[in-house]
Amino acid sequence: MNRRTVVLPALAAGLLTPLLAGCGSEKGGSAGGDAIVVGTTDHFAVGKNAPAPFDPAAAYDVAAWGVMRNTFQTLLRFPRTGTTPVTDAAGECGFLDANNEQYRCTVRKGQTFSNGHTLDAEDVEFSLRRLKRINHKGGPAVLFSNLAGVRANGKNEVVFRLKKPDATFPYKLTTPAAAIVDSETYPADSLTKGDQLTGSGPYALEHIDAKSAVLAKNPHYSGRLKLHNSRIELRFFDRAEGMEKALKSGDIDVMGRTISPDQVSRLDEAQDKGIELVQQPGQEIRYLAFDTDDGTVGKKAVRQAIARLVDRKKIVRDAYDRSTEPLYSIVPAGLPAHRNSFFNKYGDPSKAAAERTLHAAGIDKPVKLTLTYTTDHYGDATAEEFAALKKQLNDSGLFDVRIKGVKWDRFRPAATDGKYQVFGYGWYPDFPDADNFVAPFFEKDNFLGSPYTNREIRDELVPRTRRQTERSATTGAFGRAQDIVAEDVPILPLWQGKQYLAARDDITGVEWTLNSSSVLQLWELGRGQTD
Repeated sequence: MNRRTVVLPALAAGLLTPLLAGCGSEKGGSAGGDAIVVGTTDHFAVGKNAPAPFDPAAAYDVAAWGVMRNTFQTLLRFPRTGTTPVTDAAGECGFLDANNEQYRCTVRKGQTFSNGHTLDAEDVEFSLRRLKRINHKGGPAVLFSNLAGVRANGKNEVVFRLKKPDATFPYKLTTPAAAIVDSETYPADSLTKGDQLTGSGPYALEHIDAKSAVLAKNPHYSGRLKLHNSRIELRFFDRAEGMEKALKSGDIDVMGRTISPDQVSRLDEAQDKGIELVQQPGQEIRYLAFDTDDGTVGKKAVRQAIARLVDRKKIVRDAYDRSTEPLYSIVPAGLPAHRNSFFNKYGDPSKAAAERTLHAAGIDKPVKLTLTYTTDHYGDATAEEFAALKKQLNDSGLFDVRIKGVKWDRFRPAATDGKYQVFGYGWYPDFPDADNFVAPFFEKDNFLGSPYTNREIRDELVPRTRRQTERSATTGAFGRAQDIVAEDVPILPLWQGKQYLAARDDITGVEWTLNSSSVLQLWELGRGQTD
């Protein structure tokens, strides 16, 4: 067994240029051969709460986006390495004004969707208008809440008008929320039905059922990505153990989301010939979210007492076998604006300090509350994590906590509707900037549906940072935002993830298949002997 730790380039301090031009093809490897089979514990069932799992107007989770980034195009995308957006369906893009309020892209000619229909600027306008019009609850339209208007000028130019300056707007155009859909196929004011999709990306969704999905090379694709394979099969597993067994037997070629902590240790320490474990830094974070309108956790002192008791190091050790890192901020380490605000505020866990906090607020002990988590979305270790949280809080004698596990298809809408006192969530960044760890949580139409409001973050700090094209200049404002969150505790960060993939040793490109923002780049996978 070989384990490779891949160190990706440091995140750039200055991320945007006035005009972004195409970067050219990314060469290497050769496409062809049998399908590369990638195991995953993700599932994509069509249901009441997910009527169209791959519709860009509705999908807003890392699993669906993994498929969509490989089947749709966006005007911009991130390159193999680095954090400066480059062109994809666009020929060039840039701000038209010094205030970062108008943005223009030209659309490359000769592009088509997988059904053979022509892709042009009118499809781009249609796609963004459709996203905003549908405004699916819990969906990605929140990323474009600042978009005042979009207009196609002919077939090859599109102009975006923003309500307020936003230097991060090009980043948002890289996300599947801005995926370009066929205006002749997709309804303008409602979601598609079912799990089919029509895009112009490197792959087309050829087949999907309860057991697997097949992505075949899109013969109409004319983008700049170089495919190292012609077919990918995503094979769905209920548990990570079954996925590991399939990898060792050769039934799958790559073991992806989600590799459990005990599997990381087992695969790392084992002497299995022909299997390689690749570790990469990541920006996934895990946190607790609080209903600040609740009669119990709506009291800041209760939330602060929890913050004083939670021992992140023990959670990382006991539930995740040190395959993650403790996190003391809503902004992960590795981003320039990261600040350890929660540690600076609360220090090491302290029962005495938590008791003083509750006593000063006149709150009787023990405080009763329920922590809710999803049983089937973030991996098997989630249950162990919440059992550890329950034990830490109850062992203090200050809390009487029960935990409740709920399946994802019910958990996600209930959490958004404010049905839970305290619940556990994960966040994979839409793009690598501190803005994406602050604004989605604290803007008016926030991702969580949270009632928490802080006017300084919402009306001053976020708008200030969005006027700054030089992103390194935002560190002070984002640092202040992190300190405010540590004081008020509307959410409590727990840990930051690393990324793992395991693969048979005849599979190439594994180290490029996930970037630091967990973007799934299936086109990088190839089959051949490694050097």
